Amino acid sequence: MEKEVLVHIRGLQMMDETGDSGPIEIVVPGEHYFRNGSHYLKYEEILDETQQPTTNYVKMSGDSMEVRKKGLVNVHMVFERGKKNMTFYSTPFGTIQMGISATELKFNESDKDLDMQVSYALDFNDEHVADCHLGIFVERAGGAEA
Repeated sequence: MEKEVLVHIRGLQMMDETGDSGPIEIVVPGEHYFRNGSHYLKYEEILDETQQPTTNYVKMSGDSMEVRKKGLVNVHMVFERGKKNMTFYSTPFGTIQMGISATELKFNESDKDLDMQVSYALDFNDEHVADCHLGIFVERAGGAEA
């Protein structure tokens, strides 16, 4: 896999109550590298109208994934099957304690692409708020087959 990549992020949250539950999808250019048995990604996203980018750092391997966001929001999320990992999600409006309990992780890699699928339960301040799914698909920039 080359350094310059396209990163496809798809998220879905199924809320407990009658809240909206629709998929969120973005495709952004990013950077990829492989070290010590793990794949690393770096990409930026715009979260609101302030146009301040949030930089995302992702570490993927066969048994776990870590996501760090730095910018408008700050968080270090760890996804490990069968474990509940606690973190603090900091926004301009305040900080929330967040728990992530991964129930399923699937990781596939080839010379052309990477595909990480994670299902997890999300809680805020020790209260379950949603069951979620996060998919990250990475392909070569510019010449990938659909």
